[in-house]
Amino acid sequence: MRRKTRSGFKPSSKDLSPADVAVKKGGYELKGRMWIEGVSGTFLGYGRVVLLERISEFGSISKAAKSMSMSYRHAWELVDSINRQARRPLVETSVGGKKGGGAKLTEAGKEAVEGFWNIYEKFKHFLEKEGASLQF
Repeated sequence: MRRKTRSGFKPSSKDLSPADVAVKKGGYELKGRMWIEGVSGTFLGYGRVVLLERISEFGSISKAAKSMSMSYRHAWELVDSINRQARRPLVETSVGGKKGGGAKLTEAGKEAVEGFWNIYEKFKHFLEKEGASLQF
C-alpha cells in the first residue's frame, strides 16, 4: 500500500512524532509503536518515513522539513543517519548549480518507504485483532 502526501498539507502532531497505534475496548487501550532499529539507533520509524515521503514529493530536504515544521538541520541529521545505516543510500542529494540543489529518493529509498508502510499496516491489524480479544 503506497501512501501519498498532499502538497500544502499541514502536519498534525501525529506526523511530527512516531505514531502510536491505539485500540480501545471497554475502559482500556492497547497501544503500540513501531520502528526499525539499526546499528546506530533508530533507522526507520513513522516520522522518518514521512520525511522521506516529503523529500520525494518536494525534491528538497529543506522543503520537506518546512512542511513538517522541522528545522533543516534536524531533517539533514535524520537523512544522514538513515543513509549511514542503510545498505544502499535511500536519499540522493545534489548541490547548487543554476537551479539550486535538490534531493530525491533512490530506488532503495522507495522500496524502504513502501516496505515500512506494509509492515506498519500489519502491525496495526495485529493490535486491532489483539485489542478485540481483551477480556479483562
